[in-house]
Amino acid sequence: MDLTSIDVPQLAKMIDHSLLRPELTTDEVLRGCALAASYDVASVCVRPADVALAAKALAGTGVAVGTVIGFPHGGSTTAVKVHEAEVALSQGAAELDMVLTIGLLRSGDDRAVGQDIEAVVEVAAGAGPVKVIFENAYLTDEEKIRACRLSALAGADFVKTSTGFAPGGATLEDVRLMRANTPAHMKVKAAGGVRTLDRMLEFVAAGAERFGATTTATILDDLAARRAAA
Repeated sequence: MDLTSIDVPQLAKMIDHSLLRPELTTDEVLRGCALAASYDVASVCVRPADVALAAKALAGTGVAVGTVIGFPHGGSTTAVKVHEAEVALSQGAAELDMVLTIGLLRSGDDRAVGQDIEAVVEVAAGAGPVKVIFENAYLTDEEKIRACRLSALAGADFVKTSTGFAPGGATLEDVRLMRANTPAHMKVKAAGGVRTLDRMLEFVAAGAERFGATTTATILDDLAARRAAA
């Protein structure tokens, strides 16, 4: 992608600044929220226990609070995922990244997988987008395509490549596959290993419209420096 075709504010609004590492302290979460606000990114994605903290820290900034549901393995029951979503939304979350039930998808139980996604989508109706995490490192292409179809039928807003905690993260091939197998109104989020500006721009060209990133400042500062030097 030509650097002249995207500016720093535009790219910032494609980033969900990730604050999901299990060892993060409260102070580190607050510093991450401050960084997200200073760059005016789309959202922060925090652990469920940090939603209320992040919502307070980001109030009035224009940066949304997102959190994860059934994270990182997707193995929670649907009832637990629904409860997680309800609590998160009540505490100020505006975006939900849910992990689909990976084992059931691989077992061919599409009905159960679809119902699981739909239940969370129903809870979030009118509150904000639901992003369905596939964890592509564990899936075949055929399974990824089925996951795209099930997510679309359930009314999800995004499909997402990975949690960032599996053996592999986002790949260009997966983003292209997901973009080709979802309706135009759905968006693709790439997460896991997108750490540089050049890599992010490759994913934009492949069809990704949102990114989970921990190196937000590095990426956006690099873009600002390159545009200034152009």
